[in-house]
Amino acid sequence: MAMRAAILRHIRLPARAQTLAAAAAAAAPRSWDRSPLGGSRAMSSHGDDHLAKEEVAERVLSVVKSFPKVDPATVTPDVHFQNDLGLDSLDNVEIVMALEEEFKLEIPDLEADKIDSCHLAIEYIYNHPMAG
Repeated sequence: MAMRAAILRHIRLPARAQTLAAAAAAAAPRSWDRSPLGGSRAMSSHGDDHLAKEEVAERVLSVVKSFPKVDPATVTPDVHFQNDLGLDSLDNVEIVMALEEEFKLEIPDLEADKIDSCHLAIEYIYNHPMAG
């Protein structure tokens, strides 16, 4: 116990130094303090760079058509991966992974399990704020 107390005495920072550092950080001007919005920072919006639904649909269909076990002629926006294309659950996972790569996003497992058709994939990706 004495050893622990001796070590802690040597590595502790003085309380005064921490207070001065915190005060200096609080007093430093921030870029959003000078904004024309009266000290509040404007938040970014994806309204300008959000993907159009037609573009999402086109890219989703392209990913599904390029899947090796799929006949491209049978792919439509309403096609179900297992019922219409005869894919199994592992194929479904691979398609979702390919969609993640295509749109540069990560789909949580709980959501990925629900995506079993082109329609659901298009809706999910279109509504995802980080899809690119």
